[in-house]
Amino acid sequence: MLDIKKLRESFQEVKDSLSSRGYDIDLGLFQSLDEKRKVLQINVENLQAERKKLSAEYGKLKASGDDVEQLKSTIDENNTELEAKDKELQIILIQINDFLLDIPNIPDSSVPEGKNENDNVVIKQYGSLESKNTLDHLEITGKIDTDLAAKLAGARFSVLKGDLAKLQRALISFMIENAIKNGYEEYYVPFMANEKSLIGTGQLPKFEEDLFKTTDNLYLIPTAEVPLTNLFRDEFINEDDLPIKVTSHTPCFRSEAGSYGRDTRGLIRQHQFEKIELVQIVNPNNSLDSLNNLLGNACEILDLLELPYQVIELCTGDLGFSSAKTFDIEVWMPSQNKYREISSCSNFTDFQSRRANIKFKNKDGNNFVHTINGSGLAVGRCLIALIENNYDGKNSIKIPKSLEPYFGSNSLKID
Repeated sequence: MLDIKKLRESFQEVKDSLSSRGYDIDLGLFQSLDEKRKVLQINVENLQAERKKLSAEYGKLKASGDDVEQLKSTIDENNTELEAKDKELQIILIQINDFLLDIPNIPDSSVPEGKNENDNVVIKQYGSLESKNTLDHLEITGKIDTDLAAKLAGARFSVLKGDLAKLQRALISFMIENAIKNGYEEYYVPFMANEKSLIGTGQLPKFEEDLFKTTDNLYLIPTAEVPLTNLFRDEFINEDDLPIKVTSHTPCFRSEAGSYGRDTRGLIRQHQFEKIELVQIVNPNNSLDSLNNLLGNACEILDLLELPYQVIELCTGDLGFSSAKTFDIEVWMPSQNKYREISSCSNFTDFQSRRANIKFKNKDGNNFVHTINGSGLAVGRCLIALIENNYDGKNSIKIPKSLEPYFGSNSLKID
C-alpha cells in the first residue's frame, strides 16, 4: 500500500512512476474521496467539540438544579448528527482504503523502464549449455504420472514415484539446509491463510481468482511468503533485531486462472507445487543490499547443483503488483531450448509492511520495515532442470556432489 501522504503531496510524481508500469491512477476519484473525507472529518471534529461543550454545560445546570430538558434535547440532536456524520466518514475511509489497496507499488528509480518481458535486462549468465538432450522430463523418467494424478485431482497435478519422489525430498532438504546455513530461521507454517494475511502481502483483493478458497473463508497459500511475512503483522520490531531472515518449505496452491492452455505438460505449471521461500524483514536503509543478499542466497543453490542459469532484472512494465524491484533467476531447460523462471527475488519496500502494519522502533520513533522475498527455490522446476541437464542419454541421471548426501547416491537409475 502506498503512503497516502505521498499521494496528497506528490500526486503527479506518483502518477508518472506508476504509468511506467502501465498503471493509470485516477486523480479525479482520489481527490473526490479525499475532499469528502476532509469535509466529513471537520464536521465530526466540530460536532465532537460541540458535544464536549454541551456536556460541560449540562453538568453545570444539573448541579445548580436548573432545568436541563431543552439542553438535553440539543445534546440528543448533536449525538444523532454526530453518529450519522461519523458513519459517513467511516464509509469514505473504507472507500479510500479500497482505492489504495488496488494501486501497485512504485518502481524503484533503478529499475529499467519497459513495457513487458521483452524489455527485461539480462544481468548475468552462469554455466555452460552442454546438454544435447532433447527429451523432456516426462519422456526421460517415466516416473511422473499425470494420468494417475488426474484420477485423484484433475489436470495440472502430478504423482512422483520411487527414486524421483526421493530426489524431490532430497532437493527440499538440501535447499532448507542451505538457507539455514545462510542465517535463515526455519519455520513450519499453516498451508492456509485468512483474508487479512493475503491482503497484507498483496494477493487480495486484486488477485482472488488466482487463489483456492475454502468453504470457511480461508485460502490455500499461493506461496510461503504469505504466512512468513504475516508472522510479523501488527508487530513492532526493535531496530537491533533487524534483519530478520526466515524460511519455510511448503506446498503452494495456484488456480492458474490466466494460464489456460499454457505449459499443460509435466511439472512446469501445476496447481500444487513445492517451494522453499526466503523472507527478510529489514531496515529501509539496507533494503537494496538485502535484496542482493537474498538473490545471492538463491543463486548459490543453482551454483551448488551445477545447473546453468541466468539472472534478469525485470523492467517497470513486468514488475509484480507488490514489487518495487525484482530479479528473476531462470534455469536452462534443454527440452525447451530456453531458460525458465525458477525464482523471483523482490524488494517490496514498505508496500507490504503498510498493508500488514509491520513497524520497527528506533530513536526517531516508529517506522515501516521493508520486506524482501524470493524462492530458494521452486522445487519442481529444479527437479526438471536436474533431470534434463544431467541425463546421460541412456539410463541414468547424474546427481550433483552437493546433493549426494541427501539422495544417497551419485546417480538416479532409470528402469
